[in-house]
This record gives sequence, structure tokens and C-alpha cells, in this order.
Amino acid sequence: MTASGTHPRAWLRMALAACALSLGALASPQGAAAQTVAQTAAQSGGVVRQVLVIGNRRIEPATVISYLTLGVGDPITDAALNESVRRLFETGLFSDAAISVDAGQLVVRVAENPTINRIAFEGNSALSDDALLPNISSRPRRAFTRSRAEADVQVLTELYRRAGRYGTTIEPVIIEQPDNRVDLVFEIDESAVTGVNAISFIGNEVFSDRRLRKVIDTTESGIFSFALTSDIYDPDKLEFDKELLRRFYLSRGYADFTVQSAVAELAPDREGFFIIFTISEGPLYSFGEQSVVTNAPGLDPAEFEALIVGAPGEQYDADIIERNIQRMIFLAGQRGFAFVDVRPRAVRDPEALTVGIVYELVEGARVYVERIDIEGNTRTLDRVIRRQFDIVEGDAFNSRDIEKARNKIRALGFFSKVDVATERGASDDRASVKVTVEEQSTGSLTFGLGFSTADGPVGEISITERNFLGRGQFVRTRLVVAGERQVVDFTFREPAFLDRDLEAGFNIYLRQQDRKSESSFKETNIGFVPSVAFPVSEFGRLSLNYRVSSDEIRDVDSAASELIKVDEGTAFTSSVGYSYSYDVRNDPLEPTAGFIASFGQDFAGVGGDSQYVRSVASVRGYRSLFSEDVVGSMTLAAGNITTFSDDLRITDRFFLGGDDFRGFARDGIGPRDLKTDDALGGNNYVVLRSEVTFPLGLPDSFGITGGVFADVGTLWGLDRVSAGGTTVDDGANLRASAGVSLFWDSGFGPLRINLATPLVKEDGDDTEFFRLTAGTRF
Repeated sequence: MTASGTHPRAWLRMALAACALSLGALASPQGAAAQTVAQTAAQSGGVVRQVLVIGNRRIEPATVISYLTLGVGDPITDAALNESVRRLFETGLFSDAAISVDAGQLVVRVAENPTINRIAFEGNSALSDDALLPNISSRPRRAFTRSRAEADVQVLTELYRRAGRYGTTIEPVIIEQPDNRVDLVFEIDESAVTGVNAISFIGNEVFSDRRLRKVIDTTESGIFSFALTSDIYDPDKLEFDKELLRRFYLSRGYADFTVQSAVAELAPDREGFFIIFTISEGPLYSFGEQSVVTNAPGLDPAEFEALIVGAPGEQYDADIIERNIQRMIFLAGQRGFAFVDVRPRAVRDPEALTVGIVYELVEGARVYVERIDIEGNTRTLDRVIRRQFDIVEGDAFNSRDIEKARNKIRALGFFSKVDVATERGASDDRASVKVTVEEQSTGSLTFGLGFSTADGPVGEISITERNFLGRGQFVRTRLVVAGERQVVDFTFREPAFLDRDLEAGFNIYLRQQDRKSESSFKETNIGFVPSVAFPVSEFGRLSLNYRVSSDEIRDVDSAASELIKVDEGTAFTSSVGYSYSYDVRNDPLEPTAGFIASFGQDFAGVGGDSQYVRSVASVRGYRSLFSEDVVGSMTLAAGNITTFSDDLRITDRFFLGGDDFRGFARDGIGPRDLKTDDALGGNNYVVLRSEVTFPLGLPDSFGITGGVFADVGTLWGLDRVSAGGTTVDDGANLRASAGVSLFWDSGFGPLRINLATPLVKEDGDDTEFFRLTAGTRF
């Protein structure tokens, strides 16, 4: 035993334990800090008389001392020493730090982190340096830390994921430089855009996968997907797709519909996602009784019930409920109740499969909109977003107005993300609205290729900007070159002229068409058409326009009809016109119910050489048969042109055939010179087109559907029927045709084949059994 009475083996065990603790402490900066505190703990006690900083090269001693919790005159404690070391490491300025105490002197030893000399990106082409640099926290002349560099890698990786490049890998590389400086280089291995390989649905029985794919915004990748953005996987867009599915089902009577899950699985090659929606459709509901109750004195429930649409027994439709609510809010405002909130309460009857609605008119708290703040719009002007709100600062706050504005902002198509949140204002009766958006590309350079039996090969190139200069304006320049026609046009539209719901714009065009095969001449048209359009009702819209054009008939064949020869030359047309449309379709792109009707007139003779009134009208209705995959449509169209003189030219008349009257060639029916077989056009027409489209039972991935159609109509009436002994067939005899169609939504673009046969025709009519239209954009 030693003099102190401790066995030598005990000393050996204590020494080994101390060594183990020391090695563990040195394994990390935090461990080093703990070791330093452990070393100074035995020296704690007393008061700090002096602070000495050792090891600093770039950082001033006073700056180091400012991070400490101890100063001259402060008592030395273990807690204070521990906190001081922790704060030194938290600054990110030091790779090592230690504090020792020697007779009241605090000795702070530090090793500075290197300074970042420069930051570079290598291997990036999809995202520029300017797009990457502002998003990272590392900066030149700042201290380098490994943790910050790793955090920057995570940020950059997320940026690439948002761009659809999920396979991108990023590695930070440190290059040491003199004077304790380093270059930080992010080596980037960019992957291809991660598209969507397939979209499938589980649980859908009423609607097919093909129909539901048309509802959502995300699309499957195709051959020309490199020019698209809708087929790039985006988790935020997936949430929007769930909402689109919910709206789709609720507007079609499935009140219990839910999206149970939406899963995106990355393919083994990491080049695409498989998206699976699991849904529960539920039963089909009808409307039950709808009523109005209110606790607001002065409001008559009967007056509001008169606004209700959706009679008992009609198919349930959430869109109808929303429109009922908007009508009630508007009426309440007219009655002086600006703060009334309409709360629909559903009363389900699962046995009768009906949903009754009780609209509760509640006079809510008097809350006003204090301000509307907009963030993230780096390109789009504030006013473009603000005009999507029906409210302004100082108006009564209504949550439905906020939700409506959010949907309108998203519908602009200018932003990849839209968030509209409300916050408490300066007082309880004030609310602030905060709009946060993320810009996306709104311009496109489009190339198109196609073929039709009428025009032969068709090529198109267009440059389009949907948000010109961030003002929300639409600008497009287009060039079309086909076998028998060439078109150059420029279109400009301002959707909110004078900051009102008034669309103003103009179109300038140059068109050349070879009509030798139908009417033995060529024509050239140059025109300018300014116009304005605005809503006149919930579903009605009125458009006003003026047109001035130069219309030349040239290269008339020597054997052409005398009625065409007399029109050779150039005429100027100056006309004003209007068009009214009424649209109650359930979907503007893929309608399965509702109709759209239009009527328009042009009055020529406001100057120029032509004097006439042209009137056209059409109505087209849609209805699903058996399911929404089988859709029937019927179109009734008619037109008349009345001249005030005998100088109506052939280019002013109507023509029928081709896509307008299947089974007959372009300009294939109507008045015709019996000697030259030239089509002359007519002053009147009427045509009824009916069609049913349906699936063919093939896998949805084929994109092939079928259709049957039947057309009946006629074209007749010439203002002059004689010139140089010309014999004209001008009878108003009905023609009819029927046929089948094949539609292919191919990877190269949409293709349509019509096989038609005339059922009723006249001698001299130009028939067409086969018609192919195909094209693509990329």
C-alpha cells in the first residue's frame, strides 16, 4: 500500500478511466468543450481579474470576449465556464475552443474556422448560378463550417426536386487556400427531369382512370414531354390534384367522396414516379329540401329561398350550392348586411340518398380588411393579383371571398404555388390577408406538325407569353404553313382593361389560301381586329369588335365561273360587330353536361367597299350517356348574310364541308356553277351535327376511343345567279351523312380519323369518305 493507503491497482484503474474519458471528449468539438470545463472545474472559484485570448488571427480579442458569459469582476463558476465554451462553438467561427483559469486569469484558447474565399458551382446547367446562390447560407468572407455546407446541400437538393430533378446529387468540396481561407465548390451531378411514368386510381367504379386523368393537373410523360411542365412530379401539385378530384365528384352527386391517399413511388431507375390515388366514391345523391334560416333581424328567409337553385330530386351538385351562397351574400349586402355569413348545413338521408341543405344566414362579427399583402411575385405586378379579389382594403371581411380569390389566382396559371392566409390585424375588428406565390414560366416557344387530307402537311410555330411584362397580358405571334394556306398573325389581350372586368385586345393577320381546287382562285387577306369583351351575367359574355381588312381575289383561272371572275381584285371591308355567348357547360375542356349558345352579327358598310349584315347563331349541348366516358353532343348552327347591293363577293359568303359537314369535302356542298364545277358559297346555311364518343374497351394507356356521328343541313342562296350565261345550282336541298370516328391521343399528339358516307346528296356535290387530322406541339 502507498502512504495514502490506496492500492496500486486502484491507481491503475483510475488512470485508465481518465484516459478513456479524455479520448471520448476529444472525439468532437462538444466533447472538447466538456473536457475544457472538466479541466477548469477544479480551478473554479474566485473572481475573474483578467481575460487573455490566445490563437485568434482574424477575429479581434474583444469580439471573442463578447461571446463569453464571464467578465472582469465576475465570479468563476462551472456553469459560467460551460456556457461560455458553448457560446463560442455556437458562433460557428471556431473549430476548437478551450478555457482555463490561472490565479484569476481567464485564458481563452481558440482555433478559427477558415474563411470562405469564394463559392462556385460545377456541373449545373438546368439551374444557373444566379438561381442557386441566393438560396444558400454560406457566403464569401464568412466563416466556413461543415454543418452549414451540409445544410446548403439539402437546400440545393430541394431546389432541384422542385425543378423535377429528383436524381440530382450534390457534393461540397473544400479547396484550401493560404491565410486560412478555403474555396467552397458544390459539385453537382444533374439528373434528367423526373417525370410521371403512370397515374392510376384504386376504388373508382363510376369513372374510369382515363376520365379521372383528365380531371387532375398532373399528366403522364409522353414522347414530347420535354416541353411540358404538367408531367413533372410535384408533391404540392399532388395536393391540388386531390382537391380537383374532390370538386369533380362533389359536382356530380357523390357527396361522400374522399381521397384516402395519394402515393408517389419513385421508379427503381429514379427517372420517373408512379402515382396512385386511392379513393372512395360513395353513392350518388340527389338534392333534398333546401331552406334558409337566419338570426339576423330584418332579413326575410323567403326572399333568400327564392334564389335557391336545385330542386328536390335533381342530382346533387356542390357547385350549385356555392352559387346559391354567392347569390345570398350579394342580396344580403344589397339589404345593408355586409357582415352576413352563409353557412350551409348538409342533412343527409343515407336511405333515400338525398342531401338537404339548410342555409344559415349568420350576422357575423364586424371585421374589416385592414390590408392585403403580397409576397413572392418577383415578376408579376401586385395589381394583377389584387384584381383577383372582389374586396379591397376597408371592405367587410368574408372568408368565402378569400377562398374565391385563391382559386382565381391559381387559375391564372402564372404561379406554381399559391397560398392565401388571414391574420389578425391591428385590432380585433381588423384582418390582414397575406398572399404568398411562387412564379413559374409563362412563356412558350411551340412547334407544331400535322397532316390533314384537306391541307396536306401542316407546320406551325408560335411564340406565346401569357404574362407579358408581368402585367397578366396575353401576347402571341403565330406562323402556319400548309400545302394550301399560310397564316401569320399577332394577338394581344389585356384581361383587365382600366382595371375592370373588361378584356380588350386586337388581332393583326395575313392569310393566303389556294382555293384553286374548289373555286379556281387564290385569296390574300390582311386585317386588323380590335375588340372588347365583358360579362353581362353569371354565365353570359358580350364581345364587341371592329374589323378593317383588305381582301384580294387573284390568279383566277381563265376557265373559272363568270361569277368568280367579276370578283377578281381587291376590296376593302370595314365592319363593326358583336357576339354574345351563354356557357353553362360543366367543364370548358371536357364537357359532359350543359350547353353553350352564341349569337353574333357583323355590320359591314362603315366605310369600305362591302355592305352587308352577317348573322350567325349556334347552340351545342352535351350529355353523358350511361357514364361520363360515353358523351353525346349535338350542335345546331345557322347563318345568314344580307347584302344592301349586288356586290357581295365570294369571299364574304358561307361555305360548308370538311369538319363542318362530314362526308363532304371542304366547300363540297351548296351553290355551284354547273359548267365549271366551281363552288360559289351561299348566303344562308343551317346544319345539325350530332356525335357520340365512347371507349373501345382498350387499355387506357392506348389512348384510343371511338365515335359515331350524323350530320344534316344545307347551304343555299346567291344574291346574283347570272353572269355571262352561267348556270347555277342554287337549291336549298338538304344533305345528310353518317359515319364513325377513331380518336387517338398518341404520344405524337391528337389524331382523328373520320370515315363518312353521304346519305343524301345532290349532283355536283364533292363527297369525302376519309378524313384524317393529326398534329402535335413540342
